[in-house]
This record gives sequence, C-alpha cells and structure tokens, in this order.
Amino acid sequence: MPVDTKRIRGPEESQSPLLFLSPGKVPEASSRQGVRGNGDARPVFARCGLISQAKGSAYLEAGNTKIICSVYGPREAERKDETDMKTGRLVCDFRLAPFSCLKRGAWIQGSEERDLSQTLQESLQPGVCLHRYPRSQIEVNVMVLENDGSILAHAVTCASMALADGGIEMYDVVLGCTLGQSGSTCLVDPSYSEEYGSWQEGYGEDQGCVTVALLPNLNQVSGLTADGEMREDILSDAVRSCMDGCHKLYPVLQQALMRAVKKKAPPPAK
Repeated sequence: MPVDTKRIRGPEESQSPLLFLSPGKVPEASSRQGVRGNGDARPVFARCGLISQAKGSAYLEAGNTKIICSVYGPREAERKDETDMKTGRLVCDFRLAPFSCLKRGAWIQGSEERDLSQTLQESLQPGVCLHRYPRSQIEVNVMVLENDGSILAHAVTCASMALADGGIEMYDVVLGCTLGQSGSTCLVDPSYSEEYGSWQEGYGEDQGCVTVALLPNLNQVSGLTADGEMREDILSDAVRSCMDGCHKLYPVLQQALMRAVKKKAPPPAK
C-alpha cells in the first residue's frame, strides 16, 4: 500500500480533541449568539487570483468557514461524444480537507463530497456560457479548509468568483445562501454549531435546511437544495430570504473582482 511521505504522522497514542470540548461550546440551534440577528449573514472576506498556476482562483471567508477554489481550462475534453462536440463540459470536484471539521475526515472523497460536487456542478452550469467552448471542459476544484457551516452556499460563490477571475464567459455570476429552520426559528447563513444542533436532534417536523444558488442580475434561481421537513409557506419564505441574502452579498463579489481586474491590468502609459 503506498504511503504519503509528505504528511506528518501523528503520535501512535493520542486522545480526540472532542473529549476536551465542553457541552457549553455547542449552542442550541434555536438561538444565535452575539450581535448577528437571525436574518443576518456573516461578514464575508473575498480575494481572487491567489493560485498562480490556475487559470482562475478565489478565496472566501465567512466567519470561520474558509474555502479556496481553482479553475483550470478550457482544455480538451476527455470524453469526446456527440454532446461534447456542440458544447463544453463543466467538471466540479468538491473536497473537504481532513482537518476542516472537528472530527478528522478521510482524504479519499466520500459519498457526501460526491453529492456536493454534483450539486455544485448543477448550480454553476446555468451561469456559464458552455456553448462558447465546444469540445472542451472546464475544471472547478473546491477545497474547504475549515467547515463552520453553509459550505455549499459559500462554495458556489467562491467557484463563481474563480470562474470570473479565469476569464470564463458567463451569463452572470452565481451566488449562494443557506437558511436553516429549527422549530419556529429561521437562521440565515447558519454556522456549524447551529447546523450541528439540528443534525444531532435529527430532522423532524419544522426542521430543515435550504440552499439557494442565484443569478443576481437575471434574478433567476440556478440551484435549490432542501433537506428536512418544512411547510410549503415556510419553504417559500426561506427561498425569498436566501435570494435577499444573495443580493446583499453581490457588492462584496463585485469589489473583489474589480480589485483583481485592476491588479492584472497593465500600468497606464506615461
């Protein structure tokens, strides 16, 4: 069996850090600590062009959630069937770093990451002009460095920034937002501790999570994912709240992309 010689091996005898985590560290899902209201998203930090080897790249922080994305291509498609001759293909790879969660995960891609990759691809594809890249494929690689909740929504936003930074033609950027419900309380952009409360109790009646991917200029929803049990009226209000959250995030994305364009632009002639 091959051995990863570049990875620092831990001690043979150790104890899980979860043993030293006091129960008070995980707040209830129905409460939100601090000055952030139930309808407020976390402050977002975004930068483009961090990976010089990639065609486009982006880094995003939302609270303690940290995601980095790289885009490669367009390059010759690996599968040359009739469909690929007329339009390009978008290939997405979503991975969680082993150290991104409280409980260390495996390096091999699991079923959850494969599902997230498929959902990410379905959310991004309506915003990319794939017909301009026949017989080609565009590869999007997302790595979650730290998971503090709402990783799918922020991965959609980060991947959209990387595509725009790489000069890929798009109809519009794609923004993501998540809303979690626990009983009568709805929380926009829930953190890991707020999501962990619902997962620990198990999704029951009036408990669930909704993630929306939006094209803000066209005002069209490109992706919608819902888990749990939510009433129809609550689900409609949740989608509207997520759309409002995406529109509030749009100026942050604009500033990050403008900063990257100005950095790449040649200096003015004297």
